[in-house]
Parts: sequence; structure tokens; C-alpha cells
Amino acid sequence: MPIADLASGRIHYRLDGRSDAPVLMFSNSLGADLSMWEPQVAALAPRFRMLRYDTRGHGGSAASPGPYAIAQLGGDVVALLDHLELSRVHFCGLSMGGAIGQWLALHAPHRLDRLVLANTAAKFGTPELWRARVDAVNAGGVAAIADAVLGRWFTAGYAAREPAMLARMKAMMTAVPAAGYASCAAAVRDVDLRGDLGRIATPTLVIVGTHDMATPPADGALLVAGIPGTRRIELDAAHISNIEAEGAFNAALTSFLD
Repeated sequence: MPIADLASGRIHYRLDGRSDAPVLMFSNSLGADLSMWEPQVAALAPRFRMLRYDTRGHGGSAASPGPYAIAQLGGDVVALLDHLELSRVHFCGLSMGGAIGQWLALHAPHRLDRLVLANTAAKFGTPELWRARVDAVNAGGVAAIADAVLGRWFTAGYAAREPAMLARMKAMMTAVPAAGYASCAAAVRDVDLRGDLGRIATPTLVIVGTHDMATPPADGALLVAGIPGTRRIELDAAHISNIEAEGAFNAALTSFLD
């Protein structure tokens, strides 16, 4: 299990694909670890060197005392790239990972070639929504919210067709430490990049899910309106579109990054 012992803490990561190919870095959603990107690894290995990592507080990465901020999570990405001596990468972030991608495009644009913002937003919901979720996790662990979150991650039709995948995603989610989840939830709760989108100059693709209740297409429309020259694609999926619509997601990535 590759571990980067950074000044800011321990970060678990994986590199897959051709060693001589352009690097494509993936950043996971809240409540997920790097395994959520398996459908992309299998499909894109011939084209890219893929770098996945567990966000602070998730998977094999350290769960340092929180709450966290998006700037802190973005700083982890920069530190990991420095550790791996990678000067520039393509970056694909979903949900919380998309907020990290926006922060990088604003504060470390020289580290990015192209940016993919999937099922994400410049601002996520209301403080009341996040307060209730953090309270539930602090009281009962991530298991207390797992079924409700899964109901927003995937459409009912996909859940009925793919019970084994739902079981794997639930096991992944409930393995996240409550403190790590709550600390990252605070970062998602507090981020508001709406007034900064016009300063993003990195070529950007926005991916939205038609059935996404967590970050609905209107959130993607705000990103497209705010970031100059952005491309947009809508997939027949809910929130975790890289799994539910993996073929279309992979095709969109390949087309944009090529």
C-alpha cells in the first residue's frame, strides 16, 4: 500500500497504467475511497498513468483532527504531487473531489493541464443539511446515514440491477471513520467558490447526472456559466456517475483529455 508521509499527514495513493503516459489524477467523493475509480482504471490504463488517492480522513489516509477546509484538502494534493515529483496532471474530481479541483484551478493552476468536474458544485446545499448529517455521523457513525446516502448516489433502477455493487459501496462508506467523514463534511459545508469561478482558466469539462439529487444539473449549469470556455456533458445517472454510467463517463474523459 503506497503511503506518502507528508508534512501534513499520511496519504494513501495508487499509480496504475503506463509509466510513460500523461498522468490523470482522481479525487473521490465524500464517504468514498480510491476504489470508487476502478471502472476508470480498467478502461483508461492504455492511455493514462492514473493516480488515485484517499482524501484525508478516508481509506488508508490519516484522519487528523478536524474540521477540515477545502484549502487544506487541496494542499494535500499539491504536497502529494510534490512528493511524487509530478509537475502537472490532468485532474478529475467528483463531488467533494470536484470542489478540491476548483480550489486547485484557482490556487495552483500551474499544476493542472485539464480539469474534469463531475457531479459537483461551487457551493453544496445549506448549513442546516450538513449540520444534521454531521450530527448523525457523530452520534451513530457513518452507518447511520449510509442507506440514505446510497439512495442519492444511485438511481433506484441501477440499485435494483446491481445489488453487489451497492453492497460494495456501502461497505466502503461505512469503513470511513466517523471523525474523518465529519471533518470532510465540514469542508464541503463551508466551501463557496461561486464568486471565484471566473478566474479559472484551466480547460474544464463539467459532467452532470440527470438524476443527481445531491448536486443537481443546476449546480453544473452554474459552473458552466461561471468558468469561461467550459464544456458540459449530461449522463443518465445519479450522483456517482463514473460507476452508474461508466461507459459514457469514460468516453467523455477520453474525448476531452485527448
